Amino acid sequence: MNRDELLEIYDAVVVANPNFQRKGKTMPYTSANGYMFSLVNKANELGIRLSKEDQKEFDASYGAKPFISYGATMRDYVLIPEPLLSDHEVLGKYLQKGFEYVMSLPPK
Repeated sequence: MNRDELLEIYDAVVVANPNFQRKGKTMPYTSANGYMFSLVNKANELGIRLSKEDQKEFDASYGAKPFISYGATMRDYVLIPEPLLSDHEVLGKYLQKGFEYVMSLPPK
């Protein structure tokens, strides 16, 4: 999937949720409570930060793989597999879970 297609999907899913908005021009991301919880990296991959419990659920359903950005494995993030990108409802559900997770952390 090329970057424009990924960003179109990402923007559509983010806009559908009133709890957060897309930030960043070259490296699109969402954040709340002082923490990022989703990011599109330079390799045109989407990662979402999830609680340990949600990571286990995601792994059971989709096979969680680490999300790497700028050569670093992003802690608590899962790599969203390309087939899941076409399911906006599920993608939106996991973005909301990422938002809820960072809102449960102490504010930065």
